[in-house]
Amino acid sequence: MAEKIYGYVRVSTKEQNETRQLVAMREFGVAEENIIIEKCSGKDFRRPRYQLLVESLLPGDVLVVKSIDRLGRNYTEILEQWNTITKSREAAIVVLDMPLLDTRQRRDLTGTLIVDIVLQLLSYVAQTERESIRQRQTEGIAAAIGRGVQFGRRRLPLPDGFEEMAQLWKKGLVSSRAASGELGISRDTFLRRAKEYDSAQSIPHNAL
Repeated sequence: MAEKIYGYVRVSTKEQNETRQLVAMREFGVAEENIIIEKCSGKDFRRPRYQLLVESLLPGDVLVVKSIDRLGRNYTEILEQWNTITKSREAAIVVLDMPLLDTRQRRDLTGTLIVDIVLQLLSYVAQTERESIRQRQTEGIAAAIGRGVQFGRRRLPLPDGFEEMAQLWKKGLVSSRAASGELGISRDTFLRRAKEYDSAQSIPHNAL
């Protein structure tokens, strides 16, 4: 039975575009019907199409990916997938972005050693780069909060007459339901903003 060449294309979200990976697969010569496309979030990383593909690989088949991080989220997972495909399934892997990672070409001891060294190095670099990006994002958010930048949905401005209604509510002269109806906002919104306003004024109050 002739070997089959499969291409695996993965993007992290539905918004990302898989065009670059598809072009690379076609240029390599992967038949259109053998290109597996999967869109999955980085959060849960469920890859049912990938799992089915790996399980269907036969000895001598070839799996083509654009970059090494298509195989897993981190260093450990990439190495596990590599070993499953090349050793358990006895299939070959071609990483288009790194010609050295082509197990079709190097099946002798020296070739295998070179591939293993390069694989571990690239997997480690891929993971540390992702961790570095997350760290920079965290630091950037912290710095922005320190500058007073607010994240999340933009708060709506308070309606005219809110302060007066908040004062009346605080004094027990009007209920929160009546105040919110008068202002045209929900009762929950009125209570939340009234408490914030009261806290800013440093005046204690008793909730109705």
